Amino acid sequence: MTGRSTRRTLGAGIALAGVAAAGAHVWARRIEVHRYTVRRAEVPVLPVTASPVRLLHISDIHLLPDDERKLAFLRSLADLQPDVVVDTGDNIAGPWSVTALADAIAPLLSRPGAFVMGSNDMYAPSPKNPLRYFLPDPRPEGYTTAARPLDLPTPALARVLSEHGWVDLTNRRGESTAAGATIRWVGVDDPHLERDEMPGPEAPPAADRDLGAAVVRIGVAHAPYRRVLDAFVQDGADLILAGHTHGGQLRVPGFGALVTNCDLPRRQARGLSAWRGVPLHVSGGLGASPYSNYRFANPPEATLLTLTPRRV
Repeated sequence: MTGRSTRRTLGAGIALAGVAAAGAHVWARRIEVHRYTVRRAEVPVLPVTASPVRLLHISDIHLLPDDERKLAFLRSLADLQPDVVVDTGDNIAGPWSVTALADAIAPLLSRPGAFVMGSNDMYAPSPKNPLRYFLPDPRPEGYTTAARPLDLPTPALARVLSEHGWVDLTNRRGESTAAGATIRWVGVDDPHLERDEMPGPEAPPAADRDLGAAVVRIGVAHAPYRRVLDAFVQDGADLILAGHTHGGQLRVPGFGALVTNCDLPRRQARGLSAWRGVPLHVSGGLGASPYSNYRFANPPEATLLTLTPRRV
């Protein structure tokens, strides 16, 4: 091969790579972010005599009030007829999103539910270098925003959800009844901001209600940091639910998530797995910051988990 033909081949390869990169960018930024998906999975965590419970897990909506396609998908989720709904945070992307969110999920708010907040329910998004997610967390150990004033209407968002009966699990315990089962919740504030504080132990009288009842214990957090997952396991959780990772946001086919934005292993960035023997479901989420709203091999999702009796 002559030098001239070599240069032509190299130039053609560079051009082709450029076209592929441009196509991937358009797909990730303009197309896949709107390919809303409902995933389904069964989780055998109920007592053997219990009836199945349909649990809808939503997370990381990052809603802007003019995002009509996302709003339409949220409205459609009521058609799944869930028995209970769990929202693991990062609902809004600005102060004007609360009303739009409440209107879109109004049919779901009539059902039992529980929620925690994420950092983007408290602080407005800002531009960030995406490469920082590949670097160690620069924040000092013990960093927290607990004393930092909120700049999003977090109390208004919490009020909208709790006024309809959803249980606020911000460093709290709670209880709901769904499809004949008693759900004992335990939740924490956002671990990514070091705001998590495991609530005190379950009151002893609750154990008396276990006799003859279908009871399931569920731990709920926004960000699935290992310390929080360990605490839920130690607390006796039958199932743990979290979000935050966006499923890695960009995934490589055959490899999976590139990052998790926490200390969770990459292989557990999305979907159903286990943590120290306890089922763990991490939602891939429905959105992302408006400054980094792109996805690849990882469409936005909500998940319908059917809780079933344990296998004998």
